[in-house]
This record gives sequence, structure tokens and C-alpha cells, in this order.
Amino acid sequence: MKRLLICTTLLAAAATLSAQPGPPKSPPASESGSLGGKTFTITYSSPRVNGRAGQLFGKDGRIGKDPTYPVWRAGANAATKLHTEADFSFGDLMVPKGDYTLYVDLSDPANWVLVISKQTGQWGTVYDKSKDLGRVKMTMEKPPTLVENLNYMFMVKQPGAKKGTLTLAWENLCGSVTVAVH
Repeated sequence: MKRLLICTTLLAAAATLSAQPGPPKSPPASESGSLGGKTFTITYSSPRVNGRAGQLFGKDGRIGKDPTYPVWRAGANAATKLHTEADFSFGDLMVPKGDYTLYVDLSDPANWVLVISKQTGQWGTVYDKSKDLGRVKMTMEKPPTLVENLNYMFMVKQPGAKKGTLTLAWENLCGSVTVAVH
């Protein structure tokens, strides 16, 4: 009886372990930038191209099936979050200290527009244009190679700078905007 109980327990444990899901398809990620001693943080889920190169962007692409298209959550799953601990400018848009949501308007695939929304806490496919703080045109370029995992990158030319560049890269596209602290 004791052996049966041990075997049953081991079998149940093995079944439970084998039923555990694998790594998330769009793992959580974040990027922080520091300018003049003040920080902003972007929190997002990072989808993979996963063999879908050339099938993601455009009205007939995977993103085109989102209910908010041509406005995209700029990540996967929950809406992409922006937290600033000071007043920053993204392009020419002043963004007061606080919490926001990032989207990208893909109406013109060659000219992305960063959308900063005052609405927070929503799922990524919920977008209300009336909540926009503002929009900023992004500088577009093609990366030298395919960018498999969506990512945000922040770069400054020198430590302690008050200005840098935020880039969103995925698949065969990169959109960048200047960020400055005030």
C-alpha cells in the first residue's frame, strides 16, 4: 500500500511538471533611460517574429488584425507602459512626470508616429484616441539584419547627457525619437 501511494504521488508530480507551459511567447521586458539623473521606464511584452517576416506590418499583416489598427500597442499582450520620474520630452511633445501608455500609429508604414496616451492599465487592444497626450513622428530606418524579438533601446552619446534616442525595433523596421529631460 505504501509503495502504491508513493508511485501514485510520483506519477501525479510527473504529470503536473510535464503539463507546465513553456516559456511565454511574448516574454515581459523593460527598458530604462536615464538623463540628467532622472529615469523613464518602458515595460512591455516582447513578441518574436517566429518565421513571420514580411507578414507582421501592413493592413493585411498580423498587426492589421488588431481591433485598434492602424494604432498598435507597440508590444504584445497588455498595453506598453511608460513611467517617467521627471518631465521629459519625446520629440517635441512635453510629457509631464507620471504614467502613460505607448502606442504606434502605423497608418503610413514608412512614417511611424509614437502615440503617448494618458489612459493606463488597459489591455493592449483597447485604445481611446480622446486620451492621447500627443503624437510624435518617428525617424524610420531598416536594421542591418532581422530583429527577431521586439525591443526598445535607449542610447545616449555620453554619460550624464540630457538628451538621447529611444528606438523601437522589430522585424525589418526601426522607429526612433529623441528624448530629453527637463
